Amino acid sequence: MRPNRVKKLLREGEVAIGTSAFEFASPGLGRLAAGAGADFLFMDMEHTGWSEETIKMLVATSRAAELVTIVRVPATQYHVIARALDVGADGIMVPMCESAEQARLLVQSAKYPPVGRRGSAFGIAHDDYSSGDAVAKIREANAETWLCALVETVTGIENVDAIAAVDEIDVVWLGHFDLSNSMGIPTQFTHPDYLRAVDRLLAACRKHGKAPGHLVHNVPDGLAKLAQGFRCLSYSSDMWLFKQALADGIGALRKEPR
Repeated sequence: MRPNRVKKLLREGEVAIGTSAFEFASPGLGRLAAGAGADFLFMDMEHTGWSEETIKMLVATSRAAELVTIVRVPATQYHVIARALDVGADGIMVPMCESAEQARLLVQSAKYPPVGRRGSAFGIAHDDYSSGDAVAKIREANAETWLCALVETVTGIENVDAIAAVDEIDVVWLGHFDLSNSMGIPTQFTHPDYLRAVDRLLAACRKHGKAPGHLVHNVPDGLAKLAQGFRCLSYSSDMWLFKQALADGIGALRKEPR
């Protein structure tokens, strides 16, 4: 398995910045993101309806640009986690992570023995259809696959210290909208209760040496999150970037005097 640049950055205390894909399942998407300087491409299966076939194509074309990929699967279940990895994903994010047991299930499903219980199949997409020493491939995959627990509920925040303590979890990601919704204060991101929840997640990450992650919608938002201590950021997404850029251009053209 190829070296995971994002894991290396985060392990060394650096920042990794990528972007998200929710809509445009294009063979060029990964290469465009890489050309723009993204460290990773976050691909969503929870809300998009994308299948493993779509993920396989996006991952394959992203690998051509040496872009690190992470897939948010729809649930913490072995068959969706292992299949996303087998089609080539470099990492997995599970939604609604609410307990250490759920975080351990992610690890068990994503890592080969002796770390986990992922089933073995080699010479396929995830190892670039290559031959070679299977034992070495297992060792490399266990070392390079990155795992992310998405904490986005009140229960998840209550258990965030235990989640962050789980070995092999690399990133604890804050699901800001769903967390505020779970707290009964949807979109109130300056509410004292919400801010205390954010601090609790950041403290758990510092304590256990995990990188906190966040989706940001614009540059000021991203700078504020970096100042807070978040080290893994997804800058917007394909559909929002397209819509905003198009709106800016059309709006500017319509304002020009004729």
